Amino acid sequence: MINYNPKSWWGLIFKFHKSDTFRRLLPAMSSVALFTAAIAYIDRDLLPEEFKGTNLVHSLLGFVISLLLVFRTNTAYERWWEGRRQWGALVNTSRNLALKCDAFLRQNHPSRLIIAKHIAAYASVLNEHLRDAEPLQRRPAGVHRPNLIANSLFREIDRLHRGGDLAGVHYLNINSELTSLTDICGACERIKKTPIPYSYSLFIKKFIFVYIVTMPFCFVHEFGYWTILFTTFVFFVLGSLELIAEEIENPFGDDANDLPTEELAKMIGSNVSEILLRKRATVGSSVAKYADPGSRASVTSAH
Repeated sequence: MINYNPKSWWGLIFKFHKSDTFRRLLPAMSSVALFTAAIAYIDRDLLPEEFKGTNLVHSLLGFVISLLLVFRTNTAYERWWEGRRQWGALVNTSRNLALKCDAFLRQNHPSRLIIAKHIAAYASVLNEHLRDAEPLQRRPAGVHRPNLIANSLFREIDRLHRGGDLAGVHYLNINSELTSLTDICGACERIKKTPIPYSYSLFIKKFIFVYIVTMPFCFVHEFGYWTILFTTFVFFVLGSLELIAEEIENPFGDDANDLPTEELAKMIGSNVSEILLRKRATVGSSVAKYADPGSRASVTSAH
C-alpha cells in the first residue's frame, strides 16, 4: 500500500509510480491516438465538405457510461474497505485474546509462549492464504492452514481449561475471540473468491471500447485534429477508472493500492509478544515453525 500526504497537491499531480494508470494505458492510448488521427485525416482530406456527423447520441451514451463506472468504482471500493475492516477486526481480536490470556494465566506459565506463537502465526498464515503465497513444501493438498492454526489454538485453550489453569468463566470469555478468528477468515475468503460478475465486467469493457472507437466519428468534423487529444484523454479517464476498480476489488494482493496485510500481520505478532511475553520483538522465526502443518507434533511435545 502506498503511503502519501493527501494535502500535497502539486506533489501528487506530478508524481508517477509503478502502478500509475498512465503508464499501463500508454500503449492503448497511443493506438487510440493513431486511430483518431486517421479518422481526422479522412474527414478533412478525403470526405466531401458537406458530410457531417452528430454527437447527440454519443453525449447520451457518455452519461450512461459514467453511471456504470461510478457503480463499478463504488462496488470495488466497498470490497477494499470491507477487507480493511476485517483486518482491523483481526488486529483487535488478536490483542483482546492476548490480553485475556495475559490476565488469566500466571506470569511464567509455559502456555504463554505457545499461545503467542499461535496468534502471530494465524495472522501471518492468513496473509499468505489470501495471497495464494503459501510455500508448496508447507502446503499439503487439501489443508486449510488458517483452520489448522485455529484448531491448535482451540486445543491449547481447551487443554488449559481441562487442566484447571483456566476457570470455566475464563474459558467462556475467551471463546468469542477464538470464534472471531474463523469468522474473519471466512469474510476475507468471501471477498477474494467472489469477484465482480464476469458478464458485468466484460460489458463495461466492451462499452468503453465502443464509446471510444465511435467518438472520433462524432466530433472530428467539428474539432478536426483536436479530436485526437480529446479522444485520448477521455479514454485515459475511463480506462483508469476501470483499472483502479480491477486493482482494489481484490484488496489482499501485493499491488501498490492493496491492503498492507503483511505489515498488519507483523504488527499483530509484535503486539502479542509484548503483551504475553513482555517482549517488544516479534516471535520471529518461531512463527514459521508453528505455521507449518507438520509442526503439530512439536506443539504437542511443548505441552
